[in-house]
Amino acid sequence: MSVTARHELRTQLKLALPIFGGQLAQSANGFVDTVMAGRVSALDLAAVAVGASIWVPVFLFMTGMLMSATSVLARHVGANQLDRINPLVHQVVAVAVALGIVSVFILCNVAPLLTWMDVDPAIRPMVVDYLFGLSWGMPAIAVVLALRSYTEALSHTRPVLLISVVGLLANIPINYVLIYGKLGVPAMGGVGCGWATAIVMWIMAILMLVYVHRHRAYSMARLSLGPWHWEPKTVTYLLRLGFPVGLTIFFEVSVFCIIALLISQSGAEIVAGHQLALNFTSLVFMLPLSFALAATTRVGHARGRKDDAGLRVAIAVAFKITLVIGVLMVSVLVLGRHRIPLIYTDNAEVIALASYLLLFAALYQVSDAIQVTANGCLRGFEDTTIPMLLTLFAYWGVGLPIGYVLATTNILLPAMGPSGFWLGLFAGLSSAAVLLVFRLRWRLRQPM
Repeated sequence: MSVTARHELRTQLKLALPIFGGQLAQSANGFVDTVMAGRVSALDLAAVAVGASIWVPVFLFMTGMLMSATSVLARHVGANQLDRINPLVHQVVAVAVALGIVSVFILCNVAPLLTWMDVDPAIRPMVVDYLFGLSWGMPAIAVVLALRSYTEALSHTRPVLLISVVGLLANIPINYVLIYGKLGVPAMGGVGCGWATAIVMWIMAILMLVYVHRHRAYSMARLSLGPWHWEPKTVTYLLRLGFPVGLTIFFEVSVFCIIALLISQSGAEIVAGHQLALNFTSLVFMLPLSFALAATTRVGHARGRKDDAGLRVAIAVAFKITLVIGVLMVSVLVLGRHRIPLIYTDNAEVIALASYLLLFAALYQVSDAIQVTANGCLRGFEDTTIPMLLTLFAYWGVGLPIGYVLATTNILLPAMGPSGFWLGLFAGLSSAAVLLVFRLRWRLRQPM
């Protein structure tokens, strides 16, 4: 490995690992809510679970909308146009706040959706109250996402980790006070998780604002709230760039939701085994996703410098890391398939099915890592619309139909049940990987 490639490897590791740690900390918040609500009652646990199935997709869509701002900011950092960073961040924050307000409106008006979904009437009021409380934190977490784009573009990802860990540590005592009614606060049960999450979101936003305002790492492009810049054309560009990314995430999440619904009538043990395998592989996916986010920044920097050689090195190193991660995850899933389910359950039937499904999950680890890295690099090129269409075709045109045919019909093979859907995921993610790599190769042939 050349000196340049070694430097690029160290840089990407330095960028990605704090992002990975921050994502794990944020995921742990959901685990904490589940455990603490479950200790109150099954109804409280169900209300939190249903509420999460509604607000998390809204949050992920908002994340996708703001994710592409990193590439725009990174391009200006690479070009040393630091005077443009402050005005650009103003536009990103404006978009974020608008998305946060829309999210509040959506989450405060979910009652018709719960009726349409035929949610148990016994938990509907709790779900509505849970989402009402949580909704008031959405503008705050939107600001965190906007500032995350700013800090990642400056190659400073440590605050993402630090603030996520602080948020996790704060969530536990706040949950305790609100769920069980301590310090003079009335006991709110699972609904308290929603209000606790909102409070944690505001804590994270305040800490992020203080951090980026005071830390010396941002002295090169310090943010200032005044005078406020307003650039409608930039806002339009950010929306046009971010909307396809939000839809891409929505397409991927929705495929997993549809599969879960199709499997839901197969029996409790089968559903549990499927969810167990899916939960663990979703956790594993955070590692290549973190490096994909780092690749977005590095590609943006190279484009800003008009450094074609550096651009190609950044992409090559990103894919080498991806392949190593993919092979490592295959080994973990194959060798650990009998032990991983024990983390979640002691039900022998669920363990047996999950162990079997983890073998199918191992099939697509390399493909999944490649497609997310290719998407990350394309975001660095500010190329999002065509990748959205390619992933839509791969997930909904290839993966889901193949999975449905293999799982529920005898057209190609005797109906395979849940494993058929997992083979469909392999087909969809592999198609996405091939299509996105071809798109990236085309992009590399275009003038910088």
